[in-house]
Amino acid sequence: MMWRLLSNLLLRLRMFFWSTVYRGYRQQYCIAPSFRFNGAGIQFYGSGRIELGEGSYVGELCSLQATSGETIRIGAKCSISHNVRVYTSTVQADADFRKGPGPSLVGSVLIGDGVWIGANTYIGPGVTVGENAVIGANSVVTRSVPSSEIWGGVPAHLIRVKRENS
Repeated sequence: MMWRLLSNLLLRLRMFFWSTVYRGYRQQYCIAPSFRFNGAGIQFYGSGRIELGEGSYVGELCSLQATSGETIRIGAKCSISHNVRVYTSTVQADADFRKGPGPSLVGSVLIGDGVWIGANTYIGPGVTVGENAVIGANSVVTRSVPSSEIWGGVPAHLIRVKRENS
């Protein structure tokens, strides 16, 4: 009985903590009122702009990093699963790291309306995901994805074009 009470208390404290964090995000970034934080551990950071559309959500443990001067824009009715990473800055892989930190690759990330992104996906700087696209779980997206296409893999590649629904 004591463990159940303690467990309940800890769960309530966790929920209170994350709801406080998410209220802060709503004040700092441009987030539609109907946008949902779907779980705990969601992190937004950076001095860039983050815009999140109506009826969209991000899942537990997602990270969105918006570098100064860059934007992450997620359209309306998007489903972003858990543990998805969206970054507007990364190190250029071709740099010679023996000489110190390499130059950064930066660019805004734009995700169109009605996009579905599977769990454990990475979306890098400068990527645009077109409307109605699907990114499969465990994908690494380093180039833009056209509208109404299904992409997946490491690196992500076209799986097929979506079939039209009648």
